[in-house]
Amino acid sequence: MKKKSLFTHHDLIYRSAFEVFSLNMDFANCGRGQLKFESGSTSDFRIDASGVVYAIVTLDLELFVDSLTSYEPIYSKYSVRCLLPILSIHPPKSQDLTEIMFPSRNADSQLKRMKRDWVIPPINVAENSRGPFPQELVRIRSDHDKNRSLRYSVTGPGADQPPTGIFIIDPISGELSVNKPLDREHIPNFHLRAHAVDLNGNQVENPIDIIINVIDMNDNRPEFTHQIWNGSVPEGSKPGTFVMTVTSVDKDDPKTFNGMLRYKILSQNPESPSSNMFTINNKTGGIITVAAGLDREKVSQYTLIIQATDMEGNPMYGLSNTATAVIKVTDINDNPPEFTAETFFGSVPENRVNVIVANLTVTDKDQPNTLAWNAVYKITGGDPTGSFSVPTDPTTNEGLVTVVKPIDYETSRTYVLTVEARNEVPLARGIHSPRQSTATVSIQVIDVNESPYFQPDPKLIKLEEGMLPESTLTTFTAQDPDRFMQQSIRYSKLADPANWLRIDPNTGRITTVAVLDRESPFVKNSLYNATFMASDNGEPPATGTGTLQIYLLDINDNAPKVFPQEAEICEKPEPNAVNITAVDGDLNPNAGPFAFELAHRPTDVRRNWTITRISGDYAQLRLKIGYLESGIYDLPIIITDSGNLPMSNTSYLRIKVCQCDPHGDCTDQQHIMAAGLGTGAIISILLCIIILLILVLMFVVWMKRRDKERQAKQLLIDPEDDVRDNILKYDEEGGGEEDQDYDLSQLQQPDTLEHDTIKPVGIRRMDERPLHPEPQYPMRSAAPHPGDIGDFINEGLKAADNDPTAPPYDSLLVFDYEGSGSTAGSLSSLNSSSSGGDQDYDYLNDWGPRFRKLADMYGGSDD
Repeated sequence: MKKKSLFTHHDLIYRSAFEVFSLNMDFANCGRGQLKFESGSTSDFRIDASGVVYAIVTLDLELFVDSLTSYEPIYSKYSVRCLLPILSIHPPKSQDLTEIMFPSRNADSQLKRMKRDWVIPPINVAENSRGPFPQELVRIRSDHDKNRSLRYSVTGPGADQPPTGIFIIDPISGELSVNKPLDREHIPNFHLRAHAVDLNGNQVENPIDIIINVIDMNDNRPEFTHQIWNGSVPEGSKPGTFVMTVTSVDKDDPKTFNGMLRYKILSQNPESPSSNMFTINNKTGGIITVAAGLDREKVSQYTLIIQATDMEGNPMYGLSNTATAVIKVTDINDNPPEFTAETFFGSVPENRVNVIVANLTVTDKDQPNTLAWNAVYKITGGDPTGSFSVPTDPTTNEGLVTVVKPIDYETSRTYVLTVEARNEVPLARGIHSPRQSTATVSIQVIDVNESPYFQPDPKLIKLEEGMLPESTLTTFTAQDPDRFMQQSIRYSKLADPANWLRIDPNTGRITTVAVLDRESPFVKNSLYNATFMASDNGEPPATGTGTLQIYLLDINDNAPKVFPQEAEICEKPEPNAVNITAVDGDLNPNAGPFAFELAHRPTDVRRNWTITRISGDYAQLRLKIGYLESGIYDLPIIITDSGNLPMSNTSYLRIKVCQCDPHGDCTDQQHIMAAGLGTGAIISILLCIIILLILVLMFVVWMKRRDKERQAKQLLIDPEDDVRDNILKYDEEGGGEEDQDYDLSQLQQPDTLEHDTIKPVGIRRMDERPLHPEPQYPMRSAAPHPGDIGDFINEGLKAADNDPTAPPYDSLLVFDYEGSGSTAGSLSSLNSSSSGGDQDYDYLNDWGPRFRKLADMYGGSDD
C-alpha cells in the first residue's frame, strides 16, 4: 500500500526558478524501496530526483515524501528513521488513515509472544493548526471487530482528563481526532491510552499507549531578559576587551531553528571615533571592543541597539526583537594634576602652628572625585625640619600648606618649599608627569614678641628645713628669645602656697620670708613647689612662667606621740595587754626606734601599770595588779625618738578598764568617747540642744505676752470704733520741732468725732471717761514759734489735770523727737499728780485689776 506524508513550511517566500533547498535526507532505516519526491502543487514547485526543490512561483511550499515503506515530515535538513507504523501530521482522507492495531490474542485471550522491539511510534501534530476541526489523526482497531461489534475509547490528559476535549475518538470506527489547535509552548506532548470493549463493556484488548507530540512552529519572537543593559569599559582599552553579555530567550523549541537565536548590533551612538567600536558574538551575545581610541574625556558613554533573531538569524523568515545596551567608558588615570601657577606665596607669624600658609590649586581632566582625580601633595625640598605639611582639601582638591611645628624667626626668616602633586592612584602606563605637576612655595616668617622662658624649668634645689627668714635660696632668672629686640625682664611671684618666698623683681633672687617646715601640709614627699612669672616690656608684653622645686631635708624637730590614743583593757588581766606604738612627723633616722616609759607622776601609774618594749617601734602596756576598778584612765607615757638630738614627749593614752566576757571582750554598753565621738563633738551637740531649748522658751514667753496684749486691746476697743485707736505712731526723726505739725485736737477731743454716732443710754465701757463738761484745752497755732512749745505743753498739762473726764493715763502726745533750737525745759519735771489732789479717782476700782494700783495711788487716801 502506498502511503503519503504531507508537511507544510510557512513563511518561505522565494523568487521563481530559484533553488529553494535540497531535501538531503537519510532513509537508511526505511527499507529498500525507492524514494519518490512530489510537490503538492506541481505547477508551483519542481523537485528533481536528487531532492532539490525549485520555486516556480511565489507560493506556500507543500512537499510530499513518497516511499514504498515509510515517510516522515521534513523541515530543512533531517535525519529520518522509519518506525512502523508511520503516521502523517496532516492526515489524509478517512480511507487512508493509518491504523493502529491492538496486539493479536489467542482464542483463550492469552497474549501472543511479541517482539521486544514492538513500539507504537508517537503521533506528530503541528501546533497552531487552522483546521478544519476535528482533524483525524489515526484509526485504532482490533482484530476482534471482524466477528463482533466493539467500542473504542481513549483516556488521559487531553481526553477525559484536564484539559478535556482536545482529543476525541469515534467509538465505532476508532478514528482519533484533534478537536482544537495545539500549543507546544503550553503542552509539548500528550500521553493517551486507547481501550477496546464489547457491547457489554467487557475489555477485549489490553489498553495501548499513544504518544502525541506537538510539533513546534516559529510562533514566538525572541525576548531579551532586560530591555536596557548597562555595561562599562575602561578608557584606552585595547581591541578585544570584553564589555558585557546580553541574553534573550525564545519560547520555541531550542532544538529546532525556531529557537536558535543570533545577535547583531544595529547601531552605535555616537559614532566616534569610529562607527564600529564594538562587536557582538552572534551566538553568545558577548560584546567586545574592536577598535582603539576609547577616551572618557571625549566620549563618556555609548548606546548600542542590539537585535536578536531566531531561525539562526535568517533575516528573511526569522522573527527578531531589539534591546538597548548602554556602555559607560570608565575613567583611568591618564591625566596628571597640573598646578595653576609655578610659584605660590604665603606668610606666617613665628611660633604659630596649625596655620594655613598658602592654598595650592591644580587642574585634572580626569573624572572629579575619583582616585584618578584626587590630588596628593608632597614636599620634596626646602623643609629639612619637617615644619610644614600639605594636606588636601577634599572639596576643592587644593593643597593646604600648613605649619605643623613652631617656626623661629631668629633661626630662619624665609622658607622656599618644592611641592609635587600626584593622584591617589598611579598614572596609566605610558603617561608621565609633566613639569606643571611641580611648584614652589615662598613663605615669609613674621617676627613676634616671644615669651621669656626659665632655664631650667623646673629648677630643683635642696635645703634643710627650718631655714630662718631673710635667707637667700637661689637666683631664678629667665631668658628672652627675641635677640633682635632690646627688652628688659621683671619677675614676680605667681604661686607660693605657704607664702614662704620672695623674689627680687629685677634680679630674680629668691629669699625666704618664713621658716621652711618639711612637715607643712603644703609639702608633698618633702617637695615644695613655687611658681614665678617673668614679663618683658615688649608690645604687647609677653610673659613666661617657671617652677622652683625645693627639696626639704628633714631635721629632728617633731616629738613622737603615742598611737593609738585610746584602748580598752579588762579589769582582770588573765592575760590582757595593749600594744602601742608612736608616730613622728620626722623621717628616719629622726623617728624610730622609740623608747617608751611610764611617767613618775601620778604615783599610781607605775603602781598599777607596767610597759614593756616589744621592738624598736612597739611596746606592750599591761595591768600590774590583779584587779582594777572599771573606768577611764589617762596614762602619761614618755616617748623618745632616735634623732641625733633625741626629742622626748609625754603623751596620754586613754584606757577604758571594763568588765569582760570569757573571750576577753568588754561587755559594757558605753564605749569610750560616746561611740567614737570626741569631746568637742559632744560639747557641740549639748550646746545646740541648750540653744534650741532657749529658743523654744523665748517663743513661749512671746506667745504669752502676745495673748496678754490681745486681751488688753479687747478691753480698750470701742464697739463704735473709738478714734483713739486710729492714732498713728510717728517714730521718724525729722529736721527739728518745726517738722512736727500735728493736729493735736484729734488727741485732746476724741468725742467730737463721734457726734454722728448715738450710743445707747446707760451703756458705757469700763475704761470710758465720765460724762462731765469738756475743759478748754489750748489750741496750738499752725506754725508756732519754737520758743512757745514749753508754754504750750504747760498749758495743756494744766488743762488735763483739771479735766475730770481724763483717764488716769497721760493723754498727751509722746514727743520722742529731740531737735535743735528748742527752748523747752526737760519734761521730766512734769508731774500730773501735782495738781490733781482735788479729783476723785475711786471709780478706777471698777475698771478691773489693771487699774487697781492707780486707784490706790490717786484714790481718796492722802497717801
